[in-house]
Amino acid sequence: MNMPFTKYQGTGNDFILVDNRNHSFSEISGEEIKRICNRHFSIGADGFMLLNQKEGYDFEMKYFNADGNPGTMCGNGGRCMVRFAYDLGIHKNSYHFLASDGEHEAEIESGSNIINLKMKDVPGYQEVDGDFIVNTGSPHYIKFVSDIMDVEVVKKGTEIRYSEKFAKEGINVNFVEEKEADEIVVRTYERGVEDETLSCGTGVTACALVCHHNEVGYNDVTVITKGGKLVVRYDRNFDNSYSNIWLCGPAEKAFEGKIEIEIKKTTP
Repeated sequence: MNMPFTKYQGTGNDFILVDNRNHSFSEISGEEIKRICNRHFSIGADGFMLLNQKEGYDFEMKYFNADGNPGTMCGNGGRCMVRFAYDLGIHKNSYHFLASDGEHEAEIESGSNIINLKMKDVPGYQEVDGDFIVNTGSPHYIKFVSDIMDVEVVKKGTEIRYSEKFAKEGINVNFVEEKEADEIVVRTYERGVEDETLSCGTGVTACALVCHHNEVGYNDVTVITKGGKLVVRYDRNFDNSYSNIWLCGPAEKAFEGKIEIEIKKTTP
């Protein structure tokens, strides 16, 4: 059957988005998702998403990694999904949608392509041998480096992601270089893609939280990725938790089309 799709990107993190409000594509297999996310033989993307109807929400975001497996929260994907919803005619001043890690809010800045996405509160971070682990809807390992553009991200990221501690569930691996008190550079190896991506929204958020420049109170961190610039705004609380976290940056339509897919109906 033919499946209409639209491809979006947020700072180079790209996704295949499908309007599934009529449930036509709910039974798409992980094998098919993996096939169409392949950059050499099909459309190519870092992830695949279905926009579903959900009572009490503007929509539900169903996310899959490029390997075809169901994914956890994707920050750039969430921002692209909001832009997709708007382009489908779901026009709102603010959006309220459901993702794998719960409820989210989002806003589109008037007259621009900037999407502001509210992330889940984060209770804190774990320190491991001078590195950090933070869950921002997806788990992230954070390592500080100098000369970040010289880091072998895929080699080093693979070593950590497939180490004994993380091999079973997987973890995203972020390398961070601090430029200023409120500016950092981030490169990310993403599980499910098993490669470096140009940007990772939950990873950028995790790194910005660890790089707070105010011990308590409001923080505003600019994050440079290979795909562009994002801003993370948040409150750091007295108990070292984080709240009112917003991931802000561009989300843009790349192109749209149709692709022939196979849906294997399950027998009740």
